[in-house]
Amino acid sequence: MSELAERAGEAPAVPGRTLLGQPLGLATLFLTEMWERFTYYGIQAILILFMVAAASRGGLGLDDRTSSSIFGLFLGSTYLLGLLGGWIADRLLGAQRAVVAGGVLIAAGSGLLALGGTAIFFLGLLVNAMGVGLLKPNVSAIVASLYPEGGARRDAGFSIFYMGINIGAALGSFFVPIAAAAFGWRVGFALPALFMALGVVQFLWTRSYLGEAGLQPAHERRGSWTAVIVFLGALALLVVLLMSGRVRLDAAVLAAAATWGYGVLAVAYFVYLLFFAGLSSLERRRALLMVALFVASVIFWAGYYQQGGSFNLFAERYTDRHILGWEMPAGVLQAVNPFFVITLAGVFAALWIALGKRGRDLTASAKFGLALVFLGLGFLVMYFAAQRVLGGQLVLPTWLVLTYFLHTCGELCLSPVGLSTMSKLAPPRFVGQAMGLWFLSLALGGNLAGQLTGQYDASHLESLPALFLRIFVYGCLAGAVMLLLTPLLKRMMAGVR
Repeated sequence: MSELAERAGEAPAVPGRTLLGQPLGLATLFLTEMWERFTYYGIQAILILFMVAAASRGGLGLDDRTSSSIFGLFLGSTYLLGLLGGWIADRLLGAQRAVVAGGVLIAAGSGLLALGGTAIFFLGLLVNAMGVGLLKPNVSAIVASLYPEGGARRDAGFSIFYMGINIGAALGSFFVPIAAAAFGWRVGFALPALFMALGVVQFLWTRSYLGEAGLQPAHERRGSWTAVIVFLGALALLVVLLMSGRVRLDAAVLAAAATWGYGVLAVAYFVYLLFFAGLSSLERRRALLMVALFVASVIFWAGYYQQGGSFNLFAERYTDRHILGWEMPAGVLQAVNPFFVITLAGVFAALWIALGKRGRDLTASAKFGLALVFLGLGFLVMYFAAQRVLGGQLVLPTWLVLTYFLHTCGELCLSPVGLSTMSKLAPPRFVGQAMGLWFLSLALGGNLAGQLTGQYDASHLESLPALFLRIFVYGCLAGAVMLLLTPLLKRMMAGVR
């Protein structure tokens, strides 16, 4: 959940009012992002559970494979649409207007989810993903614009902002599943719609504290609405055809096609960068390192996002969730990860600083390698938990809690340094595209997560430990390769700090 989409744009200075030494506008953005993450992770905590729930229980009654594919498509599209959202803000709307438009779309999409009905539900997911694509990258860009001087003050501002991300994720993951269990799925989806709407109202009410930051398009060359209108028109036509029943899509086939599409896009870009972009030999070596980090990022997120997929199903079906007479909704366990992020982020930051003072700071490739090892170890824990389930037992939530602890350790090794390192490795003229690559790795990883979850077949329970063991092997092997290659990759980073 540590998606740091900082786009360092310069903006005119904002009014000098501060709160605890930080621009007062940071509070505006903190609350906006907090409620957006409340919505996003609240929906994620119940999404796959709602889709697989029987119609008699108010769900959609879809099979696990279809539900997993839809889950992965939703995750992947939110990150991929972030590229379009960033372009719209830079060339057409300005970041502030993009945040407002994105918040309105998220609230509307969440409201559609609450209305019920299969066709309306999928339309709600699409609208929601478009809203996240508009809001998520641009609210981070405005944070960067609050600090045109850069430096440690900006780093501190992003640290505070990052806390808002995880507070929202924790609150959404906790309260949305409880509301859904107590009052029904519709109320569960209505709660994010309500709080995102409040987030938009709060942003509009306090946006004066942002001054000129993100008010106007950042790029000197204005873009054209033509491409956006054509894209939206084609999307609207597809939605009409789908809702009328004239066109039918297989979610699993669509997810597989999306994976191939993301992959081909990444390969094509790296081929261009390495062979046709006119790079020097030093720049080409750094681009090769970008390839390694991209692949490691995809593998990590494909496993990490099992939290909302196979782990959520595991919590629902095979975990004893009775606590002092209360049956905890399965989705509540999704709040464990952001809680660990909040409590451990300072510990890892202090660790990196201490290692740096001793001249032993780890390179980005070593941190990525450790992240993948932590990911694999978490799946090893789940493999043993699944083996107990095969023996006919329900298991305690502590198995999932330990796994989330290990995965959070991996996240804190990889996510905070990922975008920063990619932007440092990229040639100066390609820094903006490096941000796009990072988003593409998240999109590809999220989509693959859904396909991996789809390999679990509830009618063949042995497929569950087999899935967890497979991801354990992939994660640890990839981590070992990254660690073994670290001396070579470190030389390729020469001059990058």
